[in-house]
Amino acid sequence: MTTHSTFETYLQTVINDTSLHHLIPEIITTFSQIQLSKNEFFVTSGTICKYFCYIEAGVLQHSLAVLEEEKTTYLALKNSCTAALKSFKNNLPSRKNIKAITDCNLQVITLQEFEYLMEHNQAFYTFYYNLIENQIYKIDDHRIDLLTLPPEERYQKLLQNEPTLLQKVPLHYLASFLGISLRHMSRIRKNIK
Repeated sequence: MTTHSTFETYLQTVINDTSLHHLIPEIITTFSQIQLSKNEFFVTSGTICKYFCYIEAGVLQHSLAVLEEEKTTYLALKNSCTAALKSFKNNLPSRKNIKAITDCNLQVITLQEFEYLMEHNQAFYTFYYNLIENQIYKIDDHRIDLLTLPPEERYQKLLQNEPTLLQKVPLHYLASFLGISLRHMSRIRKNIK
């Protein structure tokens, strides 16, 4: 499957309205491709996020420093969209870092392009609305899981929902994302095998 057809399929799935599919080619041609090497930053804390992106390949880690320790707040995976959204949309310095933890192929748009599509392309407007709504659901579920599930169950849920993540993401990033110490995470993995 080609890059554009994968991106197109993703857009169609999120838009979820076949009457808008004829507007998708304009969305695709507005995006540009960039590549990030492993450990290269998409945005750093204190700088303005220049792009909204679709991840064709790779994993982007959202993180921030808390008491001089890096904390992973989110892992953006292949076939998803991400940005330091408040920074991107409001032209404000980002409060977090977004870093490639694998080599990444991204489709990106600038704020000007984003705003144009929001105003002139109903498919993109619907895409963005549905994307944000789905992200709110995921954030809510993750927060509830952090408060209600024991570490072992959070790890097992991650294995069930994202089985390939263990091969792609270093263990200390996963532990941080799940709110588990690295030592405890190692014990959990040992007991589950």
